Amino acid sequence: MSFKNKAAIVTGAGQGIGFEICRMLAEQGAKVVLNDIDPVLAVKASVIIGETQAGNCHAMPGDCSNVSFINEMVATTVTLYGSLDIVIANAGITLYGDFLTYSEEDFSKVMNVNLAGTFFLTQAAAKQMKLQGNGGSILFMSSAVGHQALKSLAAYAMTKAALEMLAKNLVIELSQYKITVNTVAPGATLTERTIQEADYERIWKTITPMGRPNHVSDIASTVLFLVSDGARQITGQSLLVDGGWTAVSVLPDGLK
Repeated sequence: MSFKNKAAIVTGAGQGIGFEICRMLAEQGAKVVLNDIDPVLAVKASVIIGETQAGNCHAMPGDCSNVSFINEMVATTVTLYGSLDIVIANAGITLYGDFLTYSEEDFSKVMNVNLAGTFFLTQAAAKQMKLQGNGGSILFMSSAVGHQALKSLAAYAMTKAALEMLAKNLVIELSQYKITVNTVAPGATLTERTIQEADYERIWKTITPMGRPNHVSDIASTVLFLVSDGARQITGQSLLVDGGWTAVSVLPDGLK
């Protein structure tokens, strides 16, 4: 896959899945705006990609659930690179909590970042892509828990299922402008955060049919395909990348 002359925004990309998506896009010739709410992570990630991939990667720290910042990010991408061709709404937060005691504050935070941020980034990007007249590719990051219930994740899972429905609905809204909208739903994935959890890799290696949790490259390579020219006829779809876990739905220890 080649992304030469394509300009992309990737949110929540200071590390983990988002970083790997940016790295692989840059490796394939894309010009990338790398967003993360943590300025240190964003700048460090962009420098690493620029040095190791010789890629064009611009750090843009900020809150991607803030509409003013979203509009600024889209405008900056166009100013830097002349267009906006790909948007990957990867940013999201997980706040665990028992349903009966889940706070209004935590609920609002999860909804604002996971849903409002994605919705309004897509809106701003689609307006720019429509103006350009060349189509574009937008991708949402869902989760396997949008398909399979897990304890203490009611609010988070709700947002991920909602994103998949948003992608379907936008087929009606955006196909006339040659804009595709798809969703990738990762299962358990080894990242800087999850490897800190006790027994995470062992548990998911045991209960995942393919014998291991995802690596970030498993998710990133799937994302790159769905935003590539080779997937121009694919839109409104959600693709699970979970090693077969949702097919059998064996719960992790302690959640049975």
